[in-house]
Amino acid sequence: MNKVLFFAHLRDAVGEESLVLEAVGKTVAELKSELAAKYDLPRMETVMTAINEEFASNDEVIRDGDEIAFIPPVSGG
Repeated sequence: MNKVLFFAHLRDAVGEESLVLEAVGKTVAELKSELAAKYDLPRMETVMTAINEEFASNDEVIRDGDEIAFIPPVSGG
């Protein structure tokens, strides 16, 4: 099982700070696609991903116990 964390507008769209789900063997891109479809998440192509607190590319494969965080770009002034 995997814990998936959401930040900023993604948290609002999902309605939860985190989910526990089965993502083992999927790539980051596959998980992004599935979550975008299920929760109607906007602009997932611009979202940074971290696995176990280290930035990960879209082709990284998720392993059992990995914690995945989706971090949208932040702007401010």
